[in-house]
Amino acid sequence: MDLSGAPYGSLGTLSGPSITIQELKKDRISFILTETDLSVANSLRRVMIAEVPTIAIDMVEIETNTTVLADEFIAHRLGMIPIDSTDVERIKYTRDCTCSQYCSECSVELTLHVKCTEDRTKIVTSKDLVSNNPQFQPVVEDKNDQGILIVKLRKGHELKLKCIAKKGVAKEHAKWSPVSGVAFEYDPYNKLRHTHYWIEEDAGKEWPVSGNAKLEAEPNPDAPFDYNAKPDRFYIETETVGSLKPEDVVSMGMKTLLDKLGYVQMQLKEELASHQQDQTGWSY
Repeated sequence: MDLSGAPYGSLGTLSGPSITIQELKKDRISFILTETDLSVANSLRRVMIAEVPTIAIDMVEIETNTTVLADEFIAHRLGMIPIDSTDVERIKYTRDCTCSQYCSECSVELTLHVKCTEDRTKIVTSKDLVSNNPQFQPVVEDKNDQGILIVKLRKGHELKLKCIAKKGVAKEHAKWSPVSGVAFEYDPYNKLRHTHYWIEEDAGKEWPVSGNAKLEAEPNPDAPFDYNAKPDRFYIETETVGSLKPEDVVSMGMKTLLDKLGYVQMQLKEELASHQQDQTGWSY
């Protein structure tokens, strides 16, 4: 399905927030979010960074390590390796699982055993990790991708370990973040004057407008300033680390926001019901 340039309105043809996808690539998505508030756009940005769940290595049990790197150094590198999290919803959070430590329902086991027996350097990468669940593999770009470097071995060096990958969000640790960055821009001509430029001579030369300016009408420099104007058009760009598709990161971010609002709404209903009960007295 071609999503490029397609408008998506949450209320169909009615007025309301809508999304227009400008560009969609394997690891990047650019879209325009309109008819909404600055706080909503920023909330979506923060949620995509820190609250979209993925799978990442959380525990490392090292059996043999005669490499030049310390155990904790290797464990840290393993934790930052992106793991395909397309089916992350099938995995439970450890806190929601009934097992004592970890099991197949809340974790994925990966093993690595490499030994150098030659006189030349042997490279150990994420492609050497073997997962017990084919749906959750270390991310590789293509068949020619050598994977992410873990350590280099010389003759006689050996590395043998077991990893336990778990479901989590970047609020707990950055290794669970599905994105390498999320940025958004609004008001490319600075009509609202939210940005104060430091100017030496010419603002036009020293502060050229961004590429998004071509999507908006150039303001009249002699027009009076509108103190009540608010931004309602936001240009958002998201780059992923490969664990999730960029469009999935956006949709899961929106779902997370809706879940949060739904929880607040539920709490409000409970508080109102409790308040009304207090007003009418005890019920038996």
